[in-house]
Amino acid sequence: MHNSVNILTQIVERRKIDISESGLTFGISIPEKRTREVHPFLKTKGVILEVKRASPSKGDIKPDLDAYETALSYANCGAGAISCLAEKNYFKGTLEDLMNVCRAADDYEKQNAQSGIKVISPAVLRKDFLLYSEEIEVSYRAGADAVLLIARILDEKTIFKMAEEVVRLKMSALIEIREESDLKKIKKIVKKLPSENFVYGINSRDLATFKIDLLRPCMMVNKIKKIAGDDARIIFESGVKNPECAFSAGSMGFSGLLLGEAAAKNPEIRKILVASFLSAVHTDNAVFWNEYASEYALEYMPNGTSKTKVKICGITRIEDAELADKLGSSFLGFIFADAFPRSITRDNRLEKILPHLKKLKAKKIAVITNLDSKESLLAFKLVREKVFDAIQFHKIKYENVSKELLSLPHYFATDSLEEYEKLISKGELRVLLDSKDIRNSASENLNDCKWLAGGINEKNISDVIKKFSPELIDVSSGIELENEIGIKDKNKMKKLFKKRSLK
Repeated sequence: MHNSVNILTQIVERRKIDISESGLTFGISIPEKRTREVHPFLKTKGVILEVKRASPSKGDIKPDLDAYETALSYANCGAGAISCLAEKNYFKGTLEDLMNVCRAADDYEKQNAQSGIKVISPAVLRKDFLLYSEEIEVSYRAGADAVLLIARILDEKTIFKMAEEVVRLKMSALIEIREESDLKKIKKIVKKLPSENFVYGINSRDLATFKIDLLRPCMMVNKIKKIAGDDARIIFESGVKNPECAFSAGSMGFSGLLLGEAAAKNPEIRKILVASFLSAVHTDNAVFWNEYASEYALEYMPNGTSKTKVKICGITRIEDAELADKLGSSFLGFIFADAFPRSITRDNRLEKILPHLKKLKAKKIAVITNLDSKESLLAFKLVREKVFDAIQFHKIKYENVSKELLSLPHYFATDSLEEYEKLISKGELRVLLDSKDIRNSASENLNDCKWLAGGINEKNISDVIKKFSPELIDVSSGIELENEIGIKDKNKMKKLFKKRSLK
């Protein structure tokens, strides 16, 4: 729906027309002077719950939403801050909503005071597509404590001028960074303005296409910290739909989480969404994916060219592992399941290969197919001991995996699009779609599946890359010697790696 249309450009252009016709307040009466004190914006780890009626990607989310009552509910659910979408054409929000949210935040504080409980109301963020520095004062007068500044739609001069206004009015700004080009726009802000006024957000949703990549925020964290400092507060924005996904985002080390649709649409889980993020601990799985995201970001080429990552799977011999590693394989897959002829646990293969694993640069992946088998228990042990780097839960259901196992470095592989979507929704940052049949019948980009497997070889790799632009391909039997299961063909492997360039 959105592949050929830049939604962000449409929103901005429509907004310019509205401002030219109705002014910066869009015809809504706001106070000449601010009537409430400015509240600090997310100084400690917290969740920003969003008042949101609709979106370009979802259409109506909660069209009958009452901004005041929703904000009051958010405050009672432990929101660290409340975001109010004030854009009318695509999100059905207004400045009147913003003022009602501010009123609710103040009433929350007053109601608790009457009960003898001293609380500070959540700060209120005006989430909008602000284009002019004059809009900062409009937001201030309407009661907002913070404003969203989307770096992607602002030039360097404009965003700095807006940031100066934020500081002058003692407000805060959530500066949204997503693209490489956004980073240079914050350098002057960091250098010349007080850091306490600024929080940085990374949107998992591409506002041009409204497609989501939950790993995207992790890719940009270190780049922001390199400019803004290690103590910069960074928010994970968008894409979280349930408590499991909120926990996943929390485990990655973000200072905050911005929740829109899930909070607005599902009052019954608001508290648990907040609690899941706040209670999340930094797991080995989070360490693994932060490292992967950082490495992936470093490999990014501004000219738009890169190389598709390769996982060589079903390895049974050290010489095959060493060649794959030398050719540039990102992952090496070893099957821990005796029922399969390529299993590393058969015929003393593991004992032969273990002494050589440390010298391999590629990530060593233990592939399991049964949670309770003796081979799987061995795989878990070797991952805990960091002999292997991660587990591949191959065609295993998410709900069958314990929290303890989910804390280990891992990803899932499935041959079902339905299961793929469910896994992504649970906060699994990458899922391997292993199905030649689905790929061959796909007319679109497989719902943006980034890791693909099934029937890939040195002959069809170029076509797969051209059609789907995958981030990673998984190859096993396609590069083996004829009639030699588990034995890789050196020439086929070399040809495969030569053809993995993505242009």
